[in-house]
Amino acid sequence: MRHINGYKNDLLNLASAFSARRLANALSVLQSYHVSKLTGRLAPPRLPISISIEPTTSCNLRCPECPSGLRAFSRPTGMLNPDLFRNVIDELCKDLLYLTFYFQGEPFLNPGFLDMVRYAAEKKIYTATSTNAHFLDEKTATEVVKSGLQRLIISVDGTDQQTYQNYRIGGSLEKVLEGTRNIVESRKKLRSRTPYLVFQFLVVKSNEHQVNEIQELARKSGVDRVVFKTAQIYDYENGNPLIPTIEKYSRYKEQADGTYAVKNKLLNHCWKLWHSCVITWDGKVLPCCFDKDASFEMGNVNDSSFREIWNNDSYNSFRSSLLRSRKEISICKNCTEGTKVWA
Repeated sequence: MRHINGYKNDLLNLASAFSARRLANALSVLQSYHVSKLTGRLAPPRLPISISIEPTTSCNLRCPECPSGLRAFSRPTGMLNPDLFRNVIDELCKDLLYLTFYFQGEPFLNPGFLDMVRYAAEKKIYTATSTNAHFLDEKTATEVVKSGLQRLIISVDGTDQQTYQNYRIGGSLEKVLEGTRNIVESRKKLRSRTPYLVFQFLVVKSNEHQVNEIQELARKSGVDRVVFKTAQIYDYENGNPLIPTIEKYSRYKEQADGTYAVKNKLLNHCWKLWHSCVITWDGKVLPCCFDKDASFEMGNVNDSSFREIWNNDSYNSFRSSLLRSRKEISICKNCTEGTKVWA
């Protein structure tokens, strides 16, 4: 019953973010995407329905397939400037429906993170973030609930410390569970329906035996839902120790010759290029969350307005190239349309 009520509340929270203008923009974006998809000719979208913005590239953990964890970025590490953030939100707030405070890094390492959440919440934008939950002490948990954050995704990739730390290197499962308890207790004390609390379980070979256990752990912890996420693996062609044996939870499929291929057929269309984008901590506008090194920068909001960037020549040329041959775009080659399995 808690799961059902939490989901209903989350849907109501999302619905409350709609206005007539945001609805009109969403319908316009949907129309332009389907026209482009059906005709193969670009119909430029108006403005995005959602954006992801990066609070920081810094992280306290060292996960093996994460550029932040590996300290392997080809772009600089830094913190999102609050003034830059407010400028973007002020420009987009009348049309923007959904805001994700995440790309790379651990959001709670940015000291101004919750102030930015509050600012977006005041504009009645649905807000979400993803965290490793190592910084959710009682005080911070209370501030999270008060901030108006509407979805909090907590990465829990194991139900015991040994399994958890196989991927979340340097992390403490007890710290994660303590942070989760703090959020749940703060919601109760403040009689708040938010944030909607999700356990995200990144399925790899070392933890796939715990997919049932994580659901029980979530129930005991007071979490609203569990999501199983498939792992993006950079070196997958000849197999990889991280690839799970349960095919349902893998982005990759073994071929007859023993090599592996991405399951996604990479058809010549992609909803993300029409309805969303990523803005890095230093203002770069990227077409997709798979562009972790910012190889396909479409512009920078420090230099131009977002509206100028969203439909500039570079962006529309990129969309057109995707409609012609998506398989030739490097960041698309390790993409999958469905990366999550809802429990």
